[in-house]
Amino acid sequence: MNLAPTTVPVAVGGDVLDVPSELHLVAPLPGLPGRTRYVLDALDEAGVLFALRSAGDDEARDVRLFVVSPTLYFPDYHPRTDASVLGDGTDPADVVVLVVVHPGSDDAAPTANLLAPVLVDRARGTAVQCVLDEDWPLRAPVG
Repeated sequence: MNLAPTTVPVAVGGDVLDVPSELHLVAPLPGLPGRTRYVLDALDEAGVLFALRSAGDDEARDVRLFVVSPTLYFPDYHPRTDASVLGDGTDPADVVVLVVVHPGSDDAAPTANLLAPVLVDRARGTAVQCVLDEDWPLRAPVG
């Protein structure tokens, strides 16, 4: 998988911010041990929907998750987060919030995990999924 140092546009509020396409997680995603390198691929031109793909030597076991910028679907979503979970030196102004989406099916709409957002330090290309202490839904309907 190509890990060229590029950026992807992410819609955040009324702004579009450049986020590195190569992300290094400070800790593996829950349930996905050993995977700390991911590539963020834009799936639309609006900067809302993305594929987060694991990058590494074992391409046969690649993981792909769908993530969205919550701005469009959840305009009142403003979780209290601590930028320090991304490590020392993270400027809170550089943190972009993404949420993991479970694709829908014929009988169910897609849902977003608002309880455990993925925080991205767009200045350093680091990311972490954190579980919030707030009362956000694990499966919020998208749309």
